[in-house]
Amino acid sequence: MTILAGDIGGTKTLLQLADIEEGSRYDVIFEKRYISAEWDDLTPMVQDFMQAAAASLGNTEVQAACFGIAGPVDGRNARTTNLPWRLNADAMQRDLGIAKVRLINDFQSVGYGIEVLADDDVVVLNAGRDVAHATRVITGAGTGLGQGLLVWQGEHYEVVASEGGHADFAPTDAEQIKLLQHMQQQFKRCSWERVVSGTGISNIHNYMLAAYPDEETAELKQARSEGDSSAAISIAAGEARDPLAKRSMDLFCTLYGAQAGNLALTGLASGGVYVAGGVAPRIIEMLKNGLFMAGFMNKEERMQDILAAMPVRVVVNSKVGLMGSAVAASRL
Repeated sequence: MTILAGDIGGTKTLLQLADIEEGSRYDVIFEKRYISAEWDDLTPMVQDFMQAAAASLGNTEVQAACFGIAGPVDGRNARTTNLPWRLNADAMQRDLGIAKVRLINDFQSVGYGIEVLADDDVVVLNAGRDVAHATRVITGAGTGLGQGLLVWQGEHYEVVASEGGHADFAPTDAEQIKLLQHMQQQFKRCSWERVVSGTGISNIHNYMLAAYPDEETAELKQARSEGDSSAAISIAAGEARDPLAKRSMDLFCTLYGAQAGNLALTGLASGGVYVAGGVAPRIIEMLKNGLFMAGFMNKEERMQDILAAMPVRVVVNSKVGLMGSAVAASRL
């Protein structure tokens, strides 16, 4: 069947036509990128996309569409967090002339995309042992911290949404306790998202600056002031240009692993743990250096064998959310 898939973000939107047959075929036939803020609503953007596709391919009948939305979804309605769009699936069906339209959360799209990833779309941190049809979990640090569970439903995995990223951050050593105390000076409560996210990198570094005020280089200080602070910190750490940046990223990777290990135990994820989101691919070499898995495994001794048996994989395909929307559309 030919489906329309969308990954709808506050900054950019990716739209895609694909021929898809679940479990055997996924062929992209047309794709286009849009600047989201240049449009007043999603529907006229999709209409423009379909006109461009028709000009390139000829008229193509679309059987179903699914859009992963960066924002809350309530049944047939959704709203974008960083755009003034209010979306309704029934109205989109009518206006686009597509028989079936579904709106899902963008992290839910990532969960569905897990099933169609190729071997080179992931980096293995722990081989473990895959258990067929067992529960999987997915976590992803980006602007925030997404989480979800994937539960087998007879023919495929269904994504169970979660807001576990907003659960309380739990320190496990003296340094982490100091970090929590520092965070409590700014926030009434400190969730995992405050320390495991793009913003979390900056939060951790600000703690390091307070604890070790003379260790940051002038180069990093200037880079942080001129652009994306979190990106500057991770780049400086990866290139070994700033010892305080490295200290910050070492702690970030440890906490990322600890949070993933908590989720793995919560879901008893013998089907695998997947690390997605925008941060992980950019720091993949740091995640591979052992600190992530050390944090992951730092649980009660009687849980060690269970955790060691779980496969842990980092998703490095940036289009996994778009792929997941395509999978969800094909099931309509």
